[in-house]
Amino acid sequence: MISKIARRNKIKTRIRGKISGTAQRPRMSVFRSNKGIYVQLIDDLAGRTLVAASSKGLEGGTKIEVAARVGADIAKKAMENGITEVVFDRNGYLFHGRVKSLADAARQAGLKF
Repeated sequence: MISKIARRNKIKTRIRGKISGTAQRPRMSVFRSNKGIYVQLIDDLAGRTLVAASSKGLEGGTKIEVAARVGADIAKKAMENGITEVVFDRNGYLFHGRVKSLADAARQAGLKF
């Protein structure tokens, strides 16, 4: 039987073979831990992170509500840096729960993907 981590890594590798970020349309990579959620906008051609946001320091509410605040925060930071369109990389996680909440909040705040 395949472990959860091995399954996620297999999906992650398959996804990363298909998507890539540029300076005009960076990759929005999501990492979810048991305690927090982190998101970065990455320019894969230059190999650098353009913008990042996380749930560190955010308190109150459920994990899904905190993820929505992180999504709105990353969208705000992206708009300040002139980024309006991204490629969403769910990093092997199911598009459900916290990942979906983050994505929906980023879309509502103005990011296109």
